[in-house]
Amino acid sequence: MSTCHPGGSRDPVLAAAITQLLSLAFHHRIDEPNIESAFEHIQPLTTALDYDSFRDAIDACLHEGLIRDPIRIEEGALQCHWRLELTSKGVAAARGLRK
Repeated sequence: MSTCHPGGSRDPVLAAAITQLLSLAFHHRIDEPNIESAFEHIQPLTTALDYDSFRDAIDACLHEGLIRDPIRIEEGALQCHWRLELTSKGVAAARGLRK
């Protein structure tokens, strides 16, 4: 069973963090200069994630292919930025949370 799907995770804290992360990515645009700013952006949107849980959920969802690599450098940009974006697999997982 998938380690990133909320129902499949053996760690209930990680499962809750993944659920929150998928929901946030589905409903909100998170596009920030770095991961710390991204975490500050999501803080008003959820109280269920602390910084460590947020990072663990990012790692798990990256591993499972549910989100794209959040660190990006656009063509012509002078520095990278951090964006939370679901893959098609992640969109399907986020939609499945609503059922």
